[in-house]
Order: sequence, then structure tokens, then C-alpha cells
Amino acid sequence: MEKRLFSSPSQRISLRFREVSVDLLTDFLINLNKRNKDNLDSLSKCSGKFRDRRLMEYIFLMTKELRLDPLTGYHAIELLQRFMVKHLTDLLTTPTPHGAAADPPRSYEEAIFAKLKEKFLLIIFSCVQLASKLSLHSHIIDNNTAVRFLHSVGHNVSKQTVLESELLVLKGLEFRLNAPNPLTYVEILLEVLGHNEPSISVERLYHLCHHVLQFVTLQRTAIFESLLVTTIQHVSPSTEQREKFVAVTEDYMLLGVGVIAVAAFVHYVTIWKQIVGELSHMTGISRRSISDFAYVTLIHIVKPSA
Repeated sequence: MEKRLFSSPSQRISLRFREVSVDLLTDFLINLNKRNKDNLDSLSKCSGKFRDRRLMEYIFLMTKELRLDPLTGYHAIELLQRFMVKHLTDLLTTPTPHGAAADPPRSYEEAIFAKLKEKFLLIIFSCVQLASKLSLHSHIIDNNTAVRFLHSVGHNVSKQTVLESELLVLKGLEFRLNAPNPLTYVEILLEVLGHNEPSISVERLYHLCHHVLQFVTLQRTAIFESLLVTTIQHVSPSTEQREKFVAVTEDYMLLGVGVIAVAAFVHYVTIWKQIVGELSHMTGISRRSISDFAYVTLIHIVKPSA
């Protein structure tokens, strides 16, 4: 595809759907589905551990301050999750340095976490910076901009330090940066929905889907906890049930159709079941699963703040 389904923020309103051929959309959907299944088949025990609400909110605020495309923020979250799991695994499985064995048993691990804490902000920024370089419609965060921004938030670093951090993340990810993210799934699924159901103005759904996706991302823990309880129909899930449910929390195809279903309920409530049926047909995800996801999300949206 020569351009993203949606261009820069200022151009999105004028860009029409259905400009992409059906064959190309089919290829995109098949590819996303395969990558989603591959990801679910290779989940680590640490999956989702670096999707803390405060951390993700920080990344969203950072991308907004730097005037980056929202896609950059979601991509940065994926890079950070993958990097931190790999980096910590490597650090904690490396043989203890000579002489460290005489220290208290947990001192080596504590030293690792203490050192990591010192450079964690810079690692987060490096993930955002790398994500910006992969977006054709966002301006790239060069090292001058990086240093100025980091100085503005009280983190005095040199260009050399920024480069070293970026290289650390690149090596940790083995230079594999093309990770699918939730917004990509939502955009592709919306485009397919627009082709399959021309009577539905998916342009109306697009902006609301952005807000819903961000809400779900920030309220991830609470929403999936409610979805787990709804699924097993028991208020106290067992450890085994929680472990099995991890795959659901990492299923981006489910997340994509769930977000669209929530937006569709707001704009097209009279034909909502028809839209859910089409989303089910597109992805193979059951109507019940899509409806349950939409239901618990809507409950959290309308629930008064504590």
C-alpha cells in the first residue's frame, strides 16, 4: 500500500474509505490474522507486564507533546513491551559476575533493577523515537529534538547518550521493529467493514474508535478483569483460569472488533447486531465474544469515576 489508510491528523477527515482494492485488503487481513495467531502461540509469561496504565498514559502524553501520529504511541508501547521482556530475561539469566556470589542472594537482581530504573525513562523515549521513524506521516524525532525534549522534562542527557539508548533498544529487539499494534488492527478492520457494508459510514466510526481504543488501553486491567468474570461467570477466577485468559488480553483481533463494536453501538444502535455479525464473519470471532467485549467496555465507559 502506498499510503496508510488514514493520513496525517489534518488529512484524515478528507480521506475517503474504499480507496484500497478488495484484493489488497484481503491480503492485509490475512496477514494480520496470521501474525495475531503467531503472537498468541508464542506468548511469554511476562506478556502485558509493561502495559501499566501510568506507563501507557505517559507514552500517549509524550507523543502528543511531540505532535506525533497516534499510531506512533501504540507502536512505541509494543516496542517497549517486547524490548523490556527480552532485556530483563537476558540480564537475569546471565551468569552472576565473579565475586557477586559472596553478596546477599538477591543483591545482583536488585542491582540490575536499580540500574535499569536509572535509564528507564530514556528507554521509553527511545521506543517512541524509533516508532516515529517507522511512520511515514509523522515527523521523525531527530537527536536535537530528543535532547531538547528530555531536557524540558528534567532529564539532562547528551546526543551520544540518546544514540546509545536507541542502539540498546535496537539490538535488544534484534532490529525487528515492524510489530503490529492495536490501532493497525482497528484501521484495517474498519476498512474491510466499509467495503463489505457500503451502507455504513465507517468514517463516522473512525474518530470514535480512536477514543474507545485509548480508553480500553488505559483501562486495560479493569476491562479485562470484568471480561474474565463475564466469561467464566464467577466473581473469583482461579489461577489456572487467569493464566488461560492471558491469551484473550493479547488478542488484537478481538480487541479490534471489540473497539469497533463499541463505536458502532453509539452511532448505529438500530443495526448493531448486523454490524457485529459482519465483524464476526470477517474475523471468525464469535458474536458472543464480540458482544461481551463491547458490553463490559460500555459498562466501564458509563460507570461513574471513583
